[in-house]
Amino acid sequence: MIKFTFLSENKTDDPACDAEFGLSVYIETPAMNILFDTGASDLFEKNARRKHVDLEDVDACVISHGHYDHTGGVPRFTVLNDKAQVYIHKNAFRETYGTTRGKMDKHPCSILWTEEEKEHVRTRLTLTDGPCWLTDDIVVSGTIPDVPGSAPTEKFYIKDIDGVLNPDPMDHEQFLAIRNGSEGVFVFSGCSHKGVIAALDYAKKLFPGERIAGLIAGMHLFGATDEVRREVVDKVMAEDPDMVAPVHCTGIDAIIMLKERLGDRCIVPSAGSSYEY
Repeated sequence: MIKFTFLSENKTDDPACDAEFGLSVYIETPAMNILFDTGASDLFEKNARRKHVDLEDVDACVISHGHYDHTGGVPRFTVLNDKAQVYIHKNAFRETYGTTRGKMDKHPCSILWTEEEKEHVRTRLTLTDGPCWLTDDIVVSGTIPDVPGSAPTEKFYIKDIDGVLNPDPMDHEQFLAIRNGSEGVFVFSGCSHKGVIAALDYAKKLFPGERIAGLIAGMHLFGATDEVRREVVDKVMAEDPDMVAPVHCTGIDAIIMLKERLGDRCIVPSAGSSYEY
């Protein structure tokens, strides 16, 4: 059994919950409870309280990548919960910038913790690189290998100590994969900046012989071409999953495409919604 509740998402249909540009998912499994990302602010805490989710029960916090809309609530989480380690990639702490319509953004999209917050969370961090197995059935991917011919849909840049901007390879992107008994593997991906195809391919390598039963992911396809969207949707369809939840940065065009192809197997979550498989 796996149950997941959205504590932060771009939209909400629940009058008891608020929305923000961010992602946070509370995941319950028989072995442990996991908080996947923490949104852009403390909103995840407020929505958790409204949905009767006790964040003290979280056994591990997994951060998908080093952008503010997934890491904003980490300092608050480490106050609310005094036991769970925060699993984050070792390269997630660089100052990074995105682009909008081909122009460099003025403000960074990277982690925005204050110096005081950095010091507070420092001892709670587990820095990943390769796969980090939390149990025999639960793994944090660490670095996702590149897939030839599968290019990210958006470019990001790292500012070095001299203020020079260089391309960000997004090597700090990671996903969470959970084997749900005989059903198969559920993959949770924050933004899929390395590409959904790369994440799915690596998940199958980490769980050889297992099927992809579920994909819960921000897919970052809002700025992609129709050709790229079709390529991603075709790949997802080829896995024949029981469910797909396109969230956060996926984009309405890709969501519609997935819904058309998958029907009821495509769910469109919002802040406050819960699902059990």
